[in-house]
Amino acid sequence: MARESAVHSKDEALAPFCPAFHHAVEIIGRRWSGAIVRSMLAGSTRFGEILQTVPGLSDRLLSERLKELEAEGIVERTVVPETPVQVIYRLTEKGQDLAAVVRAVSQWAEAWSSQPK
Repeated sequence: MARESAVHSKDEALAPFCPAFHHAVEIIGRRWSGAIVRSMLAGSTRFGEILQTVPGLSDRLLSERLKELEAEGIVERTVVPETPVQVIYRLTEKGQDLAAVVRAVSQWAEAWSSQPK
């Protein structure tokens, strides 16, 4: 009973719906977005590097997700005018702030991924 009331009061601290939370989850929770951000947090800055580190991700989807993350201010794209032209992708300060979130979800996944459903 004590555990139930503790959980209940913990849940009461959260509003049933938060538009900002919902938007954030929709961005990061979109298929491949979390894996792309994790790859970039690990140091990937080039399109090919990200593509290599995320198994199953297609060129088309990576391009689409990078554009979405850039539009959200999470990723910045820099074109280096060399021959051949280089494109560098970096996480913005907003994107870097996702490091704690990615670590927390990673820890949760590692703790619960082998648990029975």
